[in-house]
Amino acid sequence: RPPGRSSRLSWLLLNGATQTQSSVSGNSIPEDLAYHTGRLARLFQATLYRHIRPLGLSPGAFPALLELARTDGLTQRQLVALLEIEQATVANTLVRMERDGLIVRKPHPDDRRAQTIWLTRRARMLMEEAVEAVDWVNDRAMADFSNEERDQFVDLTKRAIASLKSERSLPLSGGAGQGSDEAAPN
Repeated sequence: RPPGRSSRLSWLLLNGATQTQSSVSGNSIPEDLAYHTGRLARLFQATLYRHIRPLGLSPGAFPALLELARTDGLTQRQLVALLEIEQATVANTLVRMERDGLIVRKPHPDDRRAQTIWLTRRARMLMEEAVEAVDWVNDRAMADFSNEERDQFVDLTKRAIASLKSERSLPLSGGAGQGSDEAAPN
């Protein structure tokens, strides 16, 4: 039985429900987008990890490596903004990457409080194989898609991401977004 009113929908989605009835509205929630995108992300990450683990890379390090490969010498703050994850998570990831010889930190030329982050030669050598692994996982995930469907899927995913990013800039109107059980959907 799911705990609490406000977490009923989350519990159902996390525990494999793909269709349920809301006890308040009576509306059906068929094939929920949040459930399936979450499941896709977990499967993608697990599959990718199986392929990059032999390289000594973790799924958490990979996005940081990609951003640093695009723009070496970023600060941690810049990396947090690009990756859109918590500062503490990025800090822990960078500690592991430094320990594993994937990055080095250097003093920022203009800000004595900041450091810049640079890929090592080892990281650059691993990137080619890591990108090949990502390409393989992408191809596997969309193996049954036509080229048009692949393009459409990527486009729709980008649009959904943009919609949610723009939603973050809107003020919350109470309810689930502000931790209130009273207005949270069931």
